[in-house]
Amino acid sequence: MREKPIGEGAEALKGPVGLDIGTSHIIVAQNKGRDINTTKELDAFFTLPTGKFAKQILNQKEIKYYESDDLFYIIGYSAQNFANMFNVNLRRPMNRGVLSSNENEGIRVIEAILKSLIQKPRDFGEILCFGVPGDPIDEPGASVYHESMIKRSIGSMGYTPISLNEGMAIVLSELSEDDFTGIGISMGGGMCNICLSYLSFPVITYSIPMAGDYIDAMVEKAVGEPATKVKAIKEEALDLSKGPKDRVITALHIFYDELIFKLLKSLQRVISSTDKIPKIANPIPIILSGGTAMPNGCVEKFATMLKDVSLPVEISAVRLAEDPLNTTAKGALIMAMTETG
Repeated sequence: MREKPIGEGAEALKGPVGLDIGTSHIIVAQNKGRDINTTKELDAFFTLPTGKFAKQILNQKEIKYYESDDLFYIIGYSAQNFANMFNVNLRRPMNRGVLSSNENEGIRVIEAILKSLIQKPRDFGEILCFGVPGDPIDEPGASVYHESMIKRSIGSMGYTPISLNEGMAIVLSELSEDDFTGIGISMGGGMCNICLSYLSFPVITYSIPMAGDYIDAMVEKAVGEPATKVKAIKEEALDLSKGPKDRVITALHIFYDELIFKLLKSLQRVISSTDKIPKIANPIPIILSGGTAMPNGCVEKFATMLKDVSLPVEISAVRLAEDPLNTTAKGALIMAMTETG
């Protein structure tokens, strides 16, 4: 899998497209020969007042932006640099896996990022498959607005949009050798998405509205370090297989335990309370994906805590996806290719 450096711009590749619009990043997967080509951009923005001189500088430095209501909307990784410079938090068009109700410009920001990552299709109406979150357990229909808005945006670019549950995308990407039977769990920034699949049929899909951002926010509250610094420590220094060595790492251990506990309890509750579960003869695997599942020791911690939970299906193994950050986009590409035929 080849990842393009940021700034290489939208590449005109023919054929279907897989798309993951996450709370943290937007990732595009396309075929390039025998390889899967992935490109990603930060799903964030930063605003500055417009001005002729500022515009010249932005263009000179090839910074991605658009203008609206006397403001420059700087998008993607460039926004991170500005936020760091001004020592303020980035703004995000997404919150907990869906369009943020607090950001009126959210969908325009996402459209601008998409246009920087993918060109219009060479053949009008090519299939683009995008991942959508499952509904939270107690909130049916919570993602309907989000899904409809994204479909409109993709359609306006000349693609035929189809949606795919994020957990199911993990199953398609990782479980071909298991007959697409197992549990896919995407542990992202805004939420965890869960799908139990039987022979590629999504039997159960749902989400819980806590994941990486929740851990960062809770650690910030507990120890007083800014969430952005906590996130950096989590991504660079956290090892859940070793004992914690300072306050931040200790708090990260505590809130990882809480997240995994609540995730497993939700799985127990949802699977035990449904009458849809088919008779599955053999034990099935659980695949963990997403940035929140990546710290060393996370999979082992999940497997250890799983032993205390009683599920009506037997689990054969807990595995980390082969390419955890790109799994949803890759699964969406597989679906788009299948639909293209």
